[in-house]
Amino acid sequence: MKKFALVGLLMAGIAPALLLQSNAATPSIVGVAVSDPQFSTLVAALKAADLVKTLEGKGPFTVFAPNNAAFAKIKKADLDALLKNKAELKRVLLYHVVSGKVMGATAMTMNGKTATSVEGSMLNISVMGKVLEINNAKVIKADVAASNGVIHVIDTVLMPKKMK
Repeated sequence: MKKFALVGLLMAGIAPALLLQSNAATPSIVGVAVSDPQFSTLVAALKAADLVKTLEGKGPFTVFAPNNAAFAKIKKADLDALLKNKAELKRVLLYHVVSGKVMGATAMTMNGKTATSVEGSMLNISVMGKVLEINNAKVIKADVAASNGVIHVIDTVLMPKKMK
């Protein structure tokens, strides 16, 4: 009988700890990016542009996040130059951010419309079949939850028109 009581007390102590772990706060947009290796180039760019604190902020934000393969489409010399030009890098990265939380299902209803990026330029939204596109980038994974918004993974780095 004592063994059962001891096991019961131990379980009573363990269960709340497990419950606390499972209810841990969802990380911020930056926290999600840092924890996912497919965003290592994006994280390096956010650090170089001093945008980490911004995207850890309250939000909500919708981020069209290029993965490493998207950054690999840019010529190495051009990417290196962009990473060294803080003002231009910041502009490019903010072009990937929209104020507010726009889930994929909502974006899919916005075919032919535009959204204003935090950078100030317009993003074109189109739907081709079941594929959501932002400018020329395909959303390859939608609705990655973050505490301060949502991330949609894209296959191409977006460039504001003045930079193309």
